[in-house]
Parts: sequence; structure tokens; C-alpha cells
Amino acid sequence: MAFPDLTSRLAVRFALITLGALLALLILVRFATITLGEEDPANGRGAMMSDSVPVIVTPVTMRTEEVRIEAVGTARAMKSVTLFPEVGGEVTAVNFNAGDRVEKGDILIELDARQERLDVEAARNQLANAQQILTRYDEAGEGAVSALVMDESRTAVQAARIAVNQAEERLYDQSVRAPFDGIIGLTEIDAGDRIGPDTEIASLDARETLLVDFPVPEAYLTRIDIGDPVEAATWTASTPEASGEIVYLDSRVDPVSRTVTVRAALENAEDRLRPGMSFRMTLDLQGREYPVVPEVSILWGGEGSYLWAIKDGGAQRVSATIVQRLEGRVLVDAALQEGDLVVEEGVQRMREGVQVDYERDPTASGPAEPVAAP
Repeated sequence: MAFPDLTSRLAVRFALITLGALLALLILVRFATITLGEEDPANGRGAMMSDSVPVIVTPVTMRTEEVRIEAVGTARAMKSVTLFPEVGGEVTAVNFNAGDRVEKGDILIELDARQERLDVEAARNQLANAQQILTRYDEAGEGAVSALVMDESRTAVQAARIAVNQAEERLYDQSVRAPFDGIIGLTEIDAGDRIGPDTEIASLDARETLLVDFPVPEAYLTRIDIGDPVEAATWTASTPEASGEIVYLDSRVDPVSRTVTVRAALENAEDRLRPGMSFRMTLDLQGREYPVVPEVSILWGGEGSYLWAIKDGGAQRVSATIVQRLEGRVLVDAALQEGDLVVEEGVQRMREGVQVDYERDPTASGPAEPVAAP
């Protein structure tokens, strides 16, 4: 029968397969032993396995959060009026040129006032006559003039005095005077023109100081105070042209734009700026102090952003919320202290508790200027 021969061949084949599997297993063990650096009895070397992962680290620095707000603002003069005459009449003199600096009380426009001067003179004569009559009654002695006549005389003096004041007011209104010190603007009025109370004469601006209103997002309202410094630049200038401070915060937040209007006062002693100009307003706000780390150190996981810090020679995962982005670095809200080491290169090989072999980044430097807030 052929059954014994078949059984022998199957046994030999099984033995060969088993031997091949054992040899493959020995090769894998040998390769793993060499790769991990365990003891090699063939060559007598006894290198111990090392779990250290090489990384480059950067020390944490601390910096105060700085938010730069940039907005568009329009300037107006500290004092600004458009001049109109009190009464109508013929212009007899224009006593200014556009751009002149005038002082409070200066006569800018004169109207024909001949009738008003006559009225003043007549009223003064009436007052002098009434006072003369009252003086005679007083000198006549007690009982010479009845009490009723004396009262009428005193009333006449008072009425004449009031008439003088009224006539002088009408004469005063025949001139247009500067209500405050400032720079007078252009005018279309010439001597000989007839004008009325609704005729615009010129604008007058006190522009040694300019007021600029600009919007600020409501999120920063609690960080703004009266007296905070601001800078202003025109759209053609690369550097600030004026500096000033906040003088007023609006009492309400715009419910549509979610902004609050801030008013700043800019010094304009050299008179280079004009009311009506638009400015790029810059306001730097200070927050609290945060750790600064390289931006490449931030990773993202299922629980949010985090980074790897070195604690006692091992890697430790630390949750980190980005507060502000700088140029290549970020301010983070994390449980870090100044001088702590964070992994900058090699973050992909990090695991919790893994031992690291680190060196400091020789190019590490301080953070750059803050990025402007939207």
C-alpha cells in the first residue's frame, strides 16, 4: 500500500515549513535587536536601547498683549462756525482776506450804519434831557414838586436810558465780528453787496487743535480710557503726522456696526492739517501678560490647540489657546512660565512622557510688532 509513503512526505513537508518559519522569526528578532541597540552576543557589543528623541526647543518669553486698532477718522476744528449777519443791509467794508488769523471781537464786515448812528445820538440826547429835568426837580427842594411828578421824571430817565441801549445794539448789529480767535475762510462778499440774515459770509476755525472721531469695536471698549495716546497719519504719509489723546467716549454703542465712537484731540500747532481731512487713526491697547511661543509649535487635536513642553527631560502636552498672532510667533493662554522650554522642531515625534534629547534654537529672537486688529 502507498499510505506510509504519503504520510512520510507530508511529515517532511510540515517539518520544512516549520523550520522556515522559525528561521524567519529568528531573522526578525535579530533585525529588531540590532535596530534597537540591544546586546549582540556575536560581536560582544552591549549598546543599551535609547528612547530619547532629538528635538529643537525654544525658551518661553512673556509679553504684554498689544492690540493695534486702525480706523478712518474725519477731523474738525476745536471751534468752527459759519458767520451770518444779524441784520440785512449794504456792505460798506470787508476787513479780512481768506486765511487771515483774526482775534475775538475783530470787525470782519461793516454794513451801512448811518441811520443807526443817528438813532444813537438822538437817544442819548433824550437821556441827557430827562436827566437834566430830574436834576432840576431835585434842586428845587422838598415840596416844590409833587411826588407824582418826581416819579414820572425818574421813569422818563429810565426809559431814555433803555432807548440808548436799544439804539446802540442796533448799531452794533451793523457789524459782523469774530466770536473767537481763529482762521477766516473764503468769502464771496464784496463792498457794495446787499446781504441779509441768511447770507453766508465765511467760515471761522480755531484749528490749533483738531478733533477726530473714529469707530472702535465694542470688544475693546473696556480697555480704552480718557487720555490714551493716539497717532494720526494722512493716506499719503508713511509715518504719523500728528499725535494726540482720547478726550471723549460716546455714551452708546452702535447696534448696527457694533462699534463705539471715540473722539481724539490732535495738536496742530504748525497748522499743517485742516478740518475735514481724513486720517488713518492708530490706537495701541495694552492687555495682560501672556507666554510667547513659536507659531510652528502649535498643533491641533480633537480637544483644540496644544503644544509640547519639556518637563524634567520629558515631553508634556500643554493646552494652548492662541490670544494674538505676531510675525512667526504667537501669544498663548497656557500654563507656561518664562524660561520654560517648548518644542519648535520635531513636534511630530512627540508623545506624552517620551524622553527627549534637545538643543536650543540659535535663531530664536523676540516677537515682532503686533498685527493690527480687524
